[in-house]
Amino acid sequence: MKKYRIKVGLDVDDTLYECNSYALDILNKRYPDEEPMTINEIKSWGRCGRHFDERLELYTDPEFVRTQPIMPGAQKLVRELLKIADVFFVTAVHPKCMSARAERLIRDFPDVPSENIIMGTRKDVVMLDILLDDGAHNISSSQAAYPVLLRRPWNTNLSGLISVNSYDDFLHFCKMARSSFTDKSPDLSKGGVICLVGPSGSLKNDVAYKLIEDERYEKPTTSTTRTCRENECPNAYRFISEEQFVSERNAGKFIETTVYGSNHYGTSADQIIPIVERGNCAVIPIDICGALTLKNLYRSRAILIFMNRNSEAVLADILKRKITDEEKISRIMALDFEYQNAEICDTSVDVADSADEAAATIKRIIDGKH
Repeated sequence: MKKYRIKVGLDVDDTLYECNSYALDILNKRYPDEEPMTINEIKSWGRCGRHFDERLELYTDPEFVRTQPIMPGAQKLVRELLKIADVFFVTAVHPKCMSARAERLIRDFPDVPSENIIMGTRKDVVMLDILLDDGAHNISSSQAAYPVLLRRPWNTNLSGLISVNSYDDFLHFCKMARSSFTDKSPDLSKGGVICLVGPSGSLKNDVAYKLIEDERYEKPTTSTTRTCRENECPNAYRFISEEQFVSERNAGKFIETTVYGSNHYGTSADQIIPIVERGNCAVIPIDICGALTLKNLYRSRAILIFMNRNSEAVLADILKRKITDEEKISRIMALDFEYQNAEICDTSVDVADSADEAAATIKRIIDGKH
């Protein structure tokens, strides 16, 4: 029987073609005597001050659209997606630039039918199975079954959304969503990675610490830019500055990174590999973005477990935390997205007010007795 071909929509600017970075290259050449502007300084698609705002004018120039560099791996991504999906380009572009945008897409992606190019600012009315976009506003309003955020500096403040750091992670996610993921069911009998996914307040860390009371389970030390909380063990995380984190991330130290509550988190290979090689299970409380990255790396030796705690208890936990009101609001706003992530995890475990029973259930799952 022919397998269902999912409908996958791809944003264009800063998803398939360089946009913000290309604009900054042009502007930095325009002002050679000033300190160069960097893409990490762009915190939103809107105005940022300084000469950053001049990039918005470039987006209305057909020549800019005509010459945007294609992102490395974009053509390969589309070719691979076409094997399992109908691909659509969903792009918001200035009316003066529509012809230039269409010409580029037809030339660079000849295997995608020209009628699959959808132009307009109302991405929320486009019905798709999956949408990949770097614009937070497009993700939050999308009618797609699975809106997926492509991580960029200007969307790092968002939490809870299905998000990916790379094309490879996105392609893997599409295969999972299509139910054509051909790896065997998770088997951690000889070691592997347990990703505990769930919203703030779902007791992910409590369950992790309960699991590692058993010598078969170990918790890698995650690096983070957040400050150590009151009564928190200083060794619970590797606490570093944002500058050091970005430097290590750019040097390739981390195999997965994410942002939660405006703080960066990352796990390095040297923390996970030794655990797995010993035949033990690395237990990692993590968001869905990092979990998908690890699933892509470890395949059947990784399991994504959703920590399903009732929303009232989760809300109460968030509200009593000693974090800023802004961070509390951010975490509460993300809850709907967080609970949707249960659909793409391998399994779900109910979590009450104690982590003991949840940890025991996870052990039974890993042992194949659940």
